[in-house]
Amino acid sequence: MAQMKRTVIVASAMVALTACAPAGYDGANSSAAEPVAVAAAEPTATVEAEASPSAEAPAADAPPADVDLTEKLVGKSVARMGKVVTDQDGWILYRFDKDTADPPSSNCVDKCAEVWPPALTDGNPELTGVSDDKVGSVTRQDGTRQLTVGGWPVYRYIGDKKPGQWKGQAVGGTWFVVQPDGKKNLSCLPKGTPKAVAPPADSGSSDAGGSGYSY
Repeated sequence: MAQMKRTVIVASAMVALTACAPAGYDGANSSAAEPVAVAAAEPTATVEAEASPSAEAPAADAPPADVDLTEKLVGKSVARMGKVVTDQDGWILYRFDKDTADPPSSNCVDKCAEVWPPALTDGNPELTGVSDDKVGSVTRQDGTRQLTVGGWPVYRYIGDKKPGQWKGQAVGGTWFVVQPDGKKNLSCLPKGTPKAVAPPADSGSSDAGGSGYSY
């Protein structure tokens, strides 16, 4: 397998805010989260690192042209939630307790993947504030490659309507905002157990009414 080189920006320490919003906080009415510290503004070092072959998924063909790729992972701290990982557009990423990290495996497929779109990759994402040795990929059932952080496959949530929201936090008691080291961010846990939004109406799912699924 051809080894890949990445340039990793090792960010200075980020300041995490752990205080949550008051009860009744509606993320839909808040502005997109802003980083508390700009992780890449003044990098302390630039390191050339070769990805270990064992950390990468087997070589795969180029993804189909209509597949949206996650081209960048950004580790930073945002108000109220603390440490998070976002994609290049600022969407907060999540991990799923029903997946596994050792070995990496995704168990979110079909309707689940319509609600929680996997962060797909061509194998060479740009990293800012996320250590190269924490990032890898896993081949999904459909042959696409999904990014992992700390071994955990990562996803977006269609219930987040704009970058910086985290409405997927603790959904089903199994979905959590992922931190740059792959661990769960357990800040701002809602009262009760939120339920996932329904799959898109055009998916042909009989569950479009919002019942009968547990992801």
